[in-house]
Amino acid sequence: MNDALPTDSARLFEVAIEALPASVVNVFEGIDRLLYFRLPLKNKFRRITVRDGLILRGPGGWAEVSPFWDYDARESAQWLRAGLEAARSEPLPRKREAVPVNATVPVVDPQVAFDIVKNSGGARTVKVKVADPNSTISEDCARIEAVRDALGPTGQIRVDANAAWDVPQALAAIRELNRACQSGGGADLEYVEQPCATVEELARVRQQVSVRIAADESVRRASDPLAVARAEAADLVIVKVQPLGGAKRLIDVVARAGLPAVVSSALDSSVGLARGVECAAALDELPFACGLATAQMFTADVTKTPLRPVGGMIAPREIEIDEAAVSFLPHSRGEAAHLTRWLDRLEEMVHCL
Repeated sequence: MNDALPTDSARLFEVAIEALPASVVNVFEGIDRLLYFRLPLKNKFRRITVRDGLILRGPGGWAEVSPFWDYDARESAQWLRAGLEAARSEPLPRKREAVPVNATVPVVDPQVAFDIVKNSGGARTVKVKVADPNSTISEDCARIEAVRDALGPTGQIRVDANAAWDVPQALAAIRELNRACQSGGGADLEYVEQPCATVEELARVRQQVSVRIAADESVRRASDPLAVARAEAADLVIVKVQPLGGAKRLIDVVARAGLPAVVSSALDSSVGLARGVECAAALDELPFACGLATAQMFTADVTKTPLRPVGGMIAPREIEIDEAAVSFLPHSRGEAAHLTRWLDRLEEMVHCL
């Protein structure tokens, strides 16, 4: 569903809200514009090369609805709830004027990893993707060593396994990855994000390693996002606005979990990132850099001024759409097919609200 077109480039298409099915129009009360976007990635990430989704405008500004294609309609409806809430809500009260952010290194060669860090906008924390089916543990270690070389000994490195390991695999991998992180006199890994799939497995790993364990999928894709905290299965939680159903629920989950939180992107456009930064700026405590510097992973964005870090920080601000880039008709059959699939998907999400 996310395949690149033969000559893929960034696309923005205007959708006539009045032409949508009545069930969608009724849910879109107060929404005056709807756009479909496609943004190519510089490097493959989560096994995709293009990010696509919808952005809508209401009295609260622009908001994003972009569930990945492996989410069914019921789970995707959470993302629609988040978008509708954001488009209709006033900004959250700020507790800080800027948010520290980490750079993100996908599964790439060591030299590319080094270059990403050097061009990250001053990030002193880097998240490295590991445990990809097409990458060995040795290749993961080499990527981490390249990141350490770029950061120097005082930078922080965290890794994300996306629930790829069982408990024995996680224990062995964490030992090796931590040694790679210590290269050049560096400290231990800051944390390991979602080493295993289940809360029970996370708890078992956490009991046997000295490195912090962070829960991501066990929060954003769980029917009970607080189960991981009750089980003492993680040292911190990764929270994302869209998958959790909006900013209000994110703030509530963090408060009830009683654990440090890292607000992260769901590989959003700058519109979605702005909502994440808004949430991070509203939290009472923010002890870790947030995963909100992902605009740099795209070849283009939905705005002329993408939400990128300066000095490793991002300040909250509203995003203005690049109106000159908006088209009213697809340029090809392929683009028309992608747009049609998203509008069909929107109707399915509405039925699950």
